[in-house]
Amino acid sequence: QVQVVESGGGLVQPGGSLRLSCAASGTIFSINAMGWYRQAPGKERELVASITVGGSTNYADSVKGRFTISRDNAKNTAYLQMNSLKPEDTAVYYCNAAVIHFGSIYNYWGQGTQVTVSS
Repeated sequence: QVQVVESGGGLVQPGGSLRLSCAASGTIFSINAMGWYRQAPGKERELVASITVGGSTNYADSVKGRFTISRDNAKNTAYLQMNSLKPEDTAVYYCNAAVIHFGSIYNYWGQGTQVTVSS
């Protein structure tokens, strides 16, 4: 069993910053990739950023240059540093961990953390 827990969301003014954390725990041999997704009201869930175990990153065009994803493999933890936040970044942010079990990959999701960008 694997648990994924996000933290760090909240209310911030436009132009401000937040740092989200995602910790995976449980029976984990290896995590292939970790990613941050978000879902705004009335919209589909979308990929924000992802990072592989080797450190390769991928970002949505809308957040490039503003958000930075990182991870600590020893702690099974990923982070999302969000700078220059905009009202359109308001959403529930979810963490995904692609965990390797006996050669197969299983995706685990956290419960989400709310990010609200408003003056």
